Amino acid sequence: MILIISHLADPHATMILDHLDRLGAETLLFDTARFPREVRLEMRYSSGQCSAVSAVIDGTRYNLSAVRSVWWRRPQPFEVQIDVTGSEDRGFAYSECHAAITGLWSCLDAQWVNTPERDEVAGRKAYQLKVAAGLGLRIPKTLITNDPASAAEFIDGEGAAGTIYKAFSATERSWRETRLLRPQERIHLDAVRYAPVIFQEHIRADIDLRITLIGDAIFPAEIRASETDYPVDFRMIMHTAPIRAHVLPDGVIAKLHALMESLGLVYGAIDMRLTPAGEYVFLEVNPAGQWLFIEERTGQPITAALANYLLKADRY
Repeated sequence: MILIISHLADPHATMILDHLDRLGAETLLFDTARFPREVRLEMRYSSGQCSAVSAVIDGTRYNLSAVRSVWWRRPQPFEVQIDVTGSEDRGFAYSECHAAITGLWSCLDAQWVNTPERDEVAGRKAYQLKVAAGLGLRIPKTLITNDPASAAEFIDGEGAAGTIYKAFSATERSWRETRLLRPQERIHLDAVRYAPVIFQEHIRADIDLRITLIGDAIFPAEIRASETDYPVDFRMIMHTAPIRAHVLPDGVIAKLHALMESLGLVYGAIDMRLTPAGEYVFLEVNPAGQWLFIEERTGQPITAALANYLLKADRY
């Protein structure tokens, strides 16, 4: 069985489910938002070993001990029973759900894409930059701070070249694009004291790169954000910018594979920029980044590659 940890509103999850179904694979979608309200979990131990792990979803009991391949895609927050009303009680119930589910993941004898622990660590932007730089990838000059004075000093140092700023994380409710700091925004720098901000040198480039890696497979694509009205962050214009396949130098490919290995990732969506001087600059890696917008425009078989990887691991 192939277990996919996501939800039905995620088009990447449904695409993979459909592809695996056509390949004749047995799959199960586990939406963690339905636990514990709608999902019943059991882990039984007897004779000194874990004898049975199962979950009841929509009235059907699934033997999770049979899972051999797991895609850790978009786990959702648990939904505590509505009749648990006190804040302390709800907090306790949530932490107990977290302890049980994380224990379950650790008990599965399966190949992960990616393991939850590695996924969490690899998603830390500060750590990504350190690892990438250590492998010889160029990274932007960066300041992470909640000190307004330090932020002002960094911005002054970048001068006319400009400074971009961005958040560490994003959700559907609090998504923020990467922005180029405008002169009139400097009056708001004192707000940095409320939460740390990532400031970076503005890497001027004609080409943005989204590079999807799945095991040994690599799918580089170039996004011509410079040809749009928002060249700072291709995510704002990814459905209108020209996108095509890109050929990476062998040296860059080797460093990106080394980065994935160092971070312990099987899947990753890496963002880079290619400067007019021909230099590749690493920005970040998203362990669960999107690829459908790349596949649709380039024809690169990313969905098939991931489905086949999960299927191969399931049959191993």
